[in-house]
Amino acid sequence: MSYTFIFFDTETTGTEEKDRLCQLAYVIGKNENDIPIETYNELFKPSLPIPPEASAVTHITNKMVADKPTFAESNTYKDVKELFEREDVIVVAHNAKFDISMLAKENIFPKNFICTLKLARYLDPENKLPQYKLQYLRYLLEIEIEAQAHDALGDVLVLEKLFERLYQKVLNEEKTNDKAVAKMLEVSNRPSMITNIHFGKYIGQKIADVAVIDKRYLEWLYNEKLKSDKDEEDWLYTLEHYLK
Repeated sequence: MSYTFIFFDTETTGTEEKDRLCQLAYVIGKNENDIPIETYNELFKPSLPIPPEASAVTHITNKMVADKPTFAESNTYKDVKELFEREDVIVVAHNAKFDISMLAKENIFPKNFICTLKLARYLDPENKLPQYKLQYLRYLLEIEIEAQAHDALGDVLVLEKLFERLYQKVLNEEKTNDKAVAKMLEVSNRPSMITNIHFGKYIGQKIADVAVIDKRYLEWLYNEKLKSDKDEEDWLYTLEHYLK
């Protein structure tokens, strides 16, 4: 099957179950002149106020969205829903499950998705990278592009360039486009192993090392992740591996 790739990102009021999107941006592929076929970037008024903690990251304020419709009430909602739910569309995002969960709250359910965060982990089997955040990879790989971090469209522009790098690596392994796409879909739809801790008392250390010196900490962390209302699939998978 021939797929259309849609690179997208959401900015939200936060990361908890109650939170909603306040910005959606996407870019659809490129034509023969390397120009995006379609670029979409809109602000929406969420169903709850944007807290200052979120504004500090996204720079989107309640004043900026005061006169905007909600996403579901916008003129473009129906078209976006139909587009994202097409069988021949693959949506691409960094930490895709988070953005897809935000779409699900708007009753939009993409059929196919690729997660560049999981791909980056997959393509680093020796765990050489300390982290896989979008902006870290942007500067690590020296992606030259003018794009504001934590702005939905800015992140999409970086995402598209990152995807090109990751796709080429997978293509080198799989040899054909169809096999490369199939591998990226497979990797994106399974749990991935997290290697380093980026918070708390063991920040910067490898989970494998912590499992040796303080297994009780990992047991505590596992129970905390179980109680979380966020998608903790990768953390649970990782911790179950080291606690066996």
